[in-house]
Amino acid sequence: MDIKDKVVVITGGAQGIGFSIAEHFASLGAKLVLGDIKQDVLDEAVAKLKAGGTEATGVQCNVSDEADAERLMRSAVDQYGRLDVAVLNAGVLRDGLLLKVDKETKKVVRKMSLEQWQLVIDVNLTGVFLTGREAAAQMVSCGNGGVLILMSSIAAAGNFGQTNYAATKAGVRAMATTWSRELARYGVRAMSVAPGFIGTPMVKHDMKQDALDRLLKMVPLARLGEPSEVAQMCQFIVENDFATGECWTINGGMRL
Repeated sequence: MDIKDKVVVITGGAQGIGFSIAEHFASLGAKLVLGDIKQDVLDEAVAKLKAGGTEATGVQCNVSDEADAERLMRSAVDQYGRLDVAVLNAGVLRDGLLLKVDKETKKVVRKMSLEQWQLVIDVNLTGVFLTGREAAAQMVSCGNGGVLILMSSIAAAGNFGQTNYAATKAGVRAMATTWSRELARYGVRAMSVAPGFIGTPMVKHDMKQDALDRLLKMVPLARLGEPSEVAQMCQFIVENDFATGECWTINGGMRL
């Protein structure tokens, strides 16, 4: 699929990896609809894209809300008459150990709360299900086919302190494979992308340097990935019409 003049919806599209994907697709001539939960950040992102000459709009939404997910995907078709690509990128972190055990007494002093679990499930898994379902429905209704890109993570293999996050990212990968089989007859492809540690502003500026140094020792290429490199992988998925049903990892060689 040629990206020029295609309509692309990106959830979590106003910041971080999502906005980097938006900027990259804008440079290729796409028309963009950004979904984000923060209105002020969304307005700023859309304004920046428009200043560069891109057709762009923003929709404030909570991806875990069914009505919001429907409204987001429908808005793309209402405004542009079609929906070609949906990048399902919105996600949250609420890390913590399953159990915190006192070293001296061997007693359990804290457990991962249901709230920690449920919030991540709601956004990272249910949110991807809802937005993916609605994007697929619009693509099928428009009759032009399309591409679904689901954002997984190398944490899908399981990662210390991320029971909730790892479970969602494994689920996202499985959904992409399932959808690739169900939707192929309608010309809709589905892929997942599993980034490793990416140098978003949050990671670069909020992570303590000693923690960052320890992290980089785990990466054979000895650096963080760039958000633009994730965007380039998304571009390749869209442009390669034989790519579907797989999870492509971009991690600098890191294994958890």
